[in-house]
Amino acid sequence: MPEQQITRRLAAILAADVAGYSRMMETDEVGTLAALRQIWSETFNPAVAARHGRIVKMMGDGALVEFGSVVEAVECAVAIQRAMSERNSAAQRPVEFRIGINLGDIVIEGDDIFGDGVNVAARLEGQAPRGGILASEVVHAQVSGKVGVTFLDSGEVKLKNIERPLRVWRWHGDETAPTASSMANFTRPLGTDKPSIAVLPFSVMSNDPEQEFFADGLVEDILTTLSKLSGLSVIARNSSFVYKGRSVDVRQVARELGVRFVLEGSVRKAASRIRITAQLIDATTGVHIWADRFDRDIGDIFAVQDEITLTLATEMQVRLTEGEQARLRYTTTTNVEAWSLWIQGLNHYRGPNTTNAHVQTRRCWEKALALDPDSATLNAMLGFEHFVDARHGWTGEDRETALNKAEAYVERALAIDPENPDAYRATSGILLLRSRFDEAAAAARKAVKLGPNLPDVLVFGAFVLACSGHAAEGIGQIERAITLSPNYQAWYLGVLGNAYRLAGRSEEAIMAFRAYHARSPGYGLADIVMVQEQAGHLEEARETAVQLAAARPTFTVTSWLRTQFRSDTEQMAADLASLRAAGVPER
Repeated sequence: MPEQQITRRLAAILAADVAGYSRMMETDEVGTLAALRQIWSETFNPAVAARHGRIVKMMGDGALVEFGSVVEAVECAVAIQRAMSERNSAAQRPVEFRIGINLGDIVIEGDDIFGDGVNVAARLEGQAPRGGILASEVVHAQVSGKVGVTFLDSGEVKLKNIERPLRVWRWHGDETAPTASSMANFTRPLGTDKPSIAVLPFSVMSNDPEQEFFADGLVEDILTTLSKLSGLSVIARNSSFVYKGRSVDVRQVARELGVRFVLEGSVRKAASRIRITAQLIDATTGVHIWADRFDRDIGDIFAVQDEITLTLATEMQVRLTEGEQARLRYTTTTNVEAWSLWIQGLNHYRGPNTTNAHVQTRRCWEKALALDPDSATLNAMLGFEHFVDARHGWTGEDRETALNKAEAYVERALAIDPENPDAYRATSGILLLRSRFDEAAAAARKAVKLGPNLPDVLVFGAFVLACSGHAAEGIGQIERAITLSPNYQAWYLGVLGNAYRLAGRSEEAIMAFRAYHARSPGYGLADIVMVQEQAGHLEEARETAVQLAAARPTFTVTSWLRTQFRSDTEQMAADLASLRAAGVPER
């Protein structure tokens, strides 16, 4: 008998399900079925058809849909959720969908489809927020800059029957996304005492992906240099880059990010020549207050960056200290090949928080450092990478060896540039792991002084301060970091919650930890266990511990303890006792 041939293809899969369907049916079976029939015929099916999707099957309370285009799959999901939100605002019987989207290989059997691509979409749907969308990393990579919505990084999640953790991205509606509501509780408006600026991604006058990479690196460097100026507020890359690939109204961008000035520009690269245009706009009036074009050789890229940043500081009338005048130049590396490797490493560094990402980051930066051993920033960041390895044990290297490597890199960085903020950030972490808490706090304060607009430096400094007995001091730093980066990373909420908790602000701590869990399922729950148990709510703590075990099956008291360093030994002992009392596994 001939072997049956299997047909496969790559497809975008949308899995949708009605949240709380069973309870709705118990309450009003006839009304629920009538409402769903109307939704399928008037909202869901037309949205799919308009974007060339194929409904594979309907399951009463859900649907499985196949698309040839992942962009159309995401646009369809957003259209459905927006239409449902509008319907529910006036409906007596609200209906909410959860939607999961994946791009993967599928197996075709008649009109049905199977395979890992389908399974992952179905599992994502199960963890999606009510009225929201959960998309896999591959989906986000494909649609970034091509759809008119912003997805938030929700970290890695463990999906049932899927072997490896999967990085996921979340959209939760235009009005109810964490950046607009739950996150707003932690933000403060930028002050008006000094100029504020957002640097938008530069457009690329080519379809060459390498030129896009080049342009992003250029903007990265301008942002980093400006961020060292205490007389200026600079919106972080995470927030300004949400506009990448989008046609935007500069004044609207300024309102959304709370800034007065916006820098935009373009890049064209041909052989060894580059053309860079840049224009600074006063968003209060829409007037271009400075514009220029630079036609240079590729080797002059660093001089162009210096010229742009100095002009910006002058045009915005930034008050510079004597030390800042010296630092207002690009200093990462003057070697173009090393610079390219530096930017590649940054892309890995900002990616998923996994062992492989850290290994790839380190490889890129080690190659860059071999080309330019006198780069303070490369030495500093490699020092920070080895500190991270020492704390989390990413590569299996013993802690003392990793710390010794971190110290060696940081010492070289400070010998080259005694005022490098990243070197002091790494130093504060190293001293924390060595339980030298007063010195760690001093190094964290120095890092913040030298990098007053660098959100990662501010938040990490706050983490060190909280662990060293200065939690209240750290809270203001995190709140400023969140203001500078409205589209901030999820882990900021964990640091903020920890600072609130150690400062005795328990209610605010729980709010921050719940927001952290909403963006990175499972994270923040252990801290809520501690707050609940120490407030005398043991049953609540045990329920939260069950949630924690479901979301992070590998979490144990031992794994938590490895990453914790505190000057307050009594509080540490109380935290350990809380986890154990709530039933968190020891190993």
